[in-house]
Amino acid sequence: MSGNGLDHDGRGRSPGSVLSGLAVAVGCVLFLGGFAWGAVQYKPYTVPTQSMSPTVKAGDRVLAQRISGGDVRRGDVVVFTDKTWGDMPMVKRVVGIGGDTVKCCGTDGKLTVNGQPVDEPYLHGKTPASASSFDAKVPQGQVFLLGDDRYVSMDSRVHLDDATNGSVPLSAVSARVDAIAWPMDGMLGRPSGFEAMPGGISQPGPLKLVLGAVVTGAVLILAGAVYGPVAGLARRRRARAASPAGR
Repeated sequence: MSGNGLDHDGRGRSPGSVLSGLAVAVGCVLFLGGFAWGAVQYKPYTVPTQSMSPTVKAGDRVLAQRISGGDVRRGDVVVFTDKTWGDMPMVKRVVGIGGDTVKCCGTDGKLTVNGQPVDEPYLHGKTPASASSFDAKVPQGQVFLLGDDRYVSMDSRVHLDDATNGSVPLSAVSARVDAIAWPMDGMLGRPSGFEAMPGGISQPGPLKLVLGAVVTGAVLILAGAVYGPVAGLARRRRARAASPAGR
């Protein structure tokens, strides 16, 4: 094709050719833009232990949305780093925020937050919600963290003798787990047990939109790239059918 908009045999570009070029262009924008958006929003982590089982198992590869401390809500599964806990990225569930009193266990074996029993269907095993009893007041600007497998998890309960009652600062939280990428278990649900409490629960991140942009872009690129060869084959067939030898 030359710069005057004509194809190789001198004819103007067909509407199909124009649309295929447009599809490839839009597809590239969506595909590359989706990857760039995902890289800005998300970071992959490999979970080393079974403390969050069965929600997240040892060896699972998760996608965690980068967040600030102000975005943390009760029920979130977060990635954090704290020197007291070993100064390495760890994954636990937030069960209390600044000002909360977190206690276990009530008469029904449930965790309570500010006196309200919390339904925790994600727990590994049955009640009680903790093998050991505890009662902790969470200081402002801190979060109280527990694993979903309360019988093996080394979490805030281990650090109750600290000045912060086992909590870690909000600034230690760097990301919130949104999905398990491998094995492909899908999006992580938000627990409804904390929904009625002040602040509610967090909303899912933009991962579905990111994936939608990447997949749509790939489909458009493929469709646009396939159009040329298919259209060329159709033209050749029509030409052979119209020639004297083809009659």
